[in-house]
Amino acid sequence: MFSFRKTLAPTFLAAALIAGSDASAFTACQVTDTGGIDDNSFNQTAWQGVLDAQESLGVEGRFLESQAETDYVANINSLVNGDCDIIITVGFLLGDATKEAAAANPDQAFSIVDYAYDPVIPNILGQVYATDEAAFLAGYVAAGVTKTGVLGTFGGINIPPVTIFMDGFYRGAMYYNAQNGTEVTVLGWNPETREGLFTNNFNSLDDGRAFAQNLYDEGADIVMPVAGPVGLGSASLANELGADKLMLVGVDADLYLTDPNNSHVYLTSVTKRMDATVSEVIARAMNGSFEGGVLVGTLDNGGVDLAPFHDMAERVPAELSTKLAAVRAGIIDGSINVGE
Repeated sequence: MFSFRKTLAPTFLAAALIAGSDASAFTACQVTDTGGIDDNSFNQTAWQGVLDAQESLGVEGRFLESQAETDYVANINSLVNGDCDIIITVGFLLGDATKEAAAANPDQAFSIVDYAYDPVIPNILGQVYATDEAAFLAGYVAAGVTKTGVLGTFGGINIPPVTIFMDGFYRGAMYYNAQNGTEVTVLGWNPETREGLFTNNFNSLDDGRAFAQNLYDEGADIVMPVAGPVGLGSASLANELGADKLMLVGVDADLYLTDPNNSHVYLTSVTKRMDATVSEVIARAMNGSFEGGVLVGTLDNGGVDLAPFHDMAERVPAELSTKLAAVRAGIIDGSINVGE
């Protein structure tokens, strides 16, 4: 497994949080956000981490799906009483419910995807991702591929794990402009004002279609939806219009692979290796190295990345690919700041 840098100093290591050495007796439990376990994106990728741990470590895995935000507390509490060695909650919106449960159950190990606590909570290990690094690459390459000179993006809810994608995408396109003397514009988000387009849900395919249609009508020929299953509605529109008119940038997983019915509309995807971090957390809980703090996935350690171009490879000229590789190297060595 790859390693992660720590950004919060761990303060605690409790043997009480560690299950016995018998792997078959270890159970990893997960609570999804409202997108569902088979959302082809966020929740599904996190659950894949449990499935990978089942195969590689021999653990047992269980999950509860949240149909609405009101399910968070009940689902977590149900698992607290369900003989789970570690409980993994998926999504920023579960931050408060996870904190409350951890405080009430200090001997229970928790981990949460897309959230970190400062100060550290001793029995919660957060999993966060520098997705702006990979999204910066996506914005850069999209700016080099667009024919109309207009890109678009929209989010599900205006929260940091969503807007960090949009920040990177916007700034990557602006960096392309600065380096190549172009004037590509990005609709749907302004990193300075923190204002943009949001569906206010992660479920409605109709909203995904409508928001992508509006951006397309304003000239965008490449759109990045950051809204989980909502983006599948955008893919359906792109499929009908044809990739020559509208392409998408996927998020979380490589949607070329997870949305095979629409694979031909994806230029690339900004991947977030929640599967790898979830597996890492389970391994730590099993081997005795679990402690409160945070794991950060980056381009450098493989926690985030830009998916292959697959069928779109011919749309990305060799010169652009060479420049993109140089940008990647600059982000990793620190010479390019994705936050500016």
